[in-house]
Amino acid sequence: MSLTFLQAGALFGPRRWRGSGLRVLLFVLECALGMVSVTFVGAVAHWSAWLMPVVALLYLLIVVPIALLCGFWQAVVVSLTAVFLQGYFTVRPSQALLPLNQAADPASWATLVVFVLAALIVSRLSSRVSEHAREAESWGGQVNDLYEFTRRTLEMNLHLEPGSQLAELVHEVFALEAVAVFDAELHKVYSAGLWSADPRELAQNVYYFGTSDDDPATGLGRRVVRLGAAPIGSLVVRGDTSPPTNNAIASLIAITFDRYRAFANESRIESERRTEQLRSTVLDSLAHAYKTPLTAIRAASTGLGEMGHLSPAQAELVALIDEQAGLLGTLTTRLLTTARLNAGEVKIHATEVGVATLIEEVIASLSDRLASMKVVVDLPDDNLVLHCDRQLMVMLLTQYIDNACKYSILGTTITIRAAQSQSEILFSVHSHGPVISLNDRERIFDRYYRSSSHSNRAAGTGIGLSVAKRVALSHGGSVWVASDEVEGTTFFAAIPATARKRFS
Repeated sequence: MSLTFLQAGALFGPRRWRGSGLRVLLFVLECALGMVSVTFVGAVAHWSAWLMPVVALLYLLIVVPIALLCGFWQAVVVSLTAVFLQGYFTVRPSQALLPLNQAADPASWATLVVFVLAALIVSRLSSRVSEHAREAESWGGQVNDLYEFTRRTLEMNLHLEPGSQLAELVHEVFALEAVAVFDAELHKVYSAGLWSADPRELAQNVYYFGTSDDDPATGLGRRVVRLGAAPIGSLVVRGDTSPPTNNAIASLIAITFDRYRAFANESRIESERRTEQLRSTVLDSLAHAYKTPLTAIRAASTGLGEMGHLSPAQAELVALIDEQAGLLGTLTTRLLTTARLNAGEVKIHATEVGVATLIEEVIASLSDRLASMKVVVDLPDDNLVLHCDRQLMVMLLTQYIDNACKYSILGTTITIRAAQSQSEILFSVHSHGPVISLNDRERIFDRYYRSSSHSNRAAGTGIGLSVAKRVALSHGGSVWVASDEVEGTTFFAAIPATARKRFS
């Protein structure tokens, strides 16, 4: 029963009656007529004392709806009227016109206090229920707006920058006066609606000063947009939104920024993969195309050398042709191998290879390059054997040693070392030359990348170290470099698991 009254008060309570004074007046008059009727019945039956409590309850049933529907002060007026009428019509005829006697009647005062308390309690409860109903209605509308905003952010075109789309969506869905969104990564501010002040300055200040608050006076809501604990932007809105709604909007903007960056990164990786695939295809085609003319050039130069009767100058030119053709052949083979390694087409033909023999073979192939260098081979165990693809390991070590020759300071020592470290064979080539910066140490093994500090020091294609990395990875190993101005530069290659010792 009480719940029904309170629900009615929430729907038809005092605030619903405001601005309708005539209706309130008519309602009060109807209640007054009802009280007069009830009082008259009580007066006619005043000889029956047991009817008096019933009349008081009937008065109370009139005061309660007045308090519920009109308000506290209206109910107080009705309560005073009820007490006066009850006292006037229920006293003895000799005292009917003595208001002082009515006022002095303790029962009248008690009845008035009960009516006023009932009016106060009912009006307060009605006001609270009305306020809660309005808040629930308002929050329900904001939840619907948040749902709509979430749905539309999921449908956004992530090929375009999200900031402008988000600002327009927030402005449209939540019917705000103005919106500004700051993307810290792109360092751009996107706005929608009408701003009296500069939205760029507002949004950037929120981000840089970490301001998150709501100002009822200006209607501004400021939020730092965070992904986890890291700030990635900011949001400034002007309009009728609650703090929880502003928090939710900022969180959804953060999620959208993250989705955009993940999508962009995925697209970039896919683009790089396709570019790399195209490069590998082109390299493979060029290398095959070069093989035939190189073979003919080498055959011709060899034939000229064997014919004899050449002058010293002619013999020198033929030897130069043969040497450079050999270098081109080596580079072509490396390009072919690189393309096939990247495409995953190279199969590992693993055999047992003596590490000492392997290093000697590489040094012998680079004897001309190493003629002016001092080379030290450090093998703690001369009988160490590695289960690997011999040709690929020769390419790896050749690249490491050739790289040391290019960049070593003249007169310094190149140290080649191989030793077993737990379940791996660890190869290293140490030299003294220009220091490789920390930023370059990871990228130096990428294809076509050359350190900016070394680019003008020696000629190169930027392919060799990427080949070394691919060879190590194809064996399940890894490569890295350490570089220090005092200690020098050392390139490492770790080939795991299959290494073992050979006993003579």
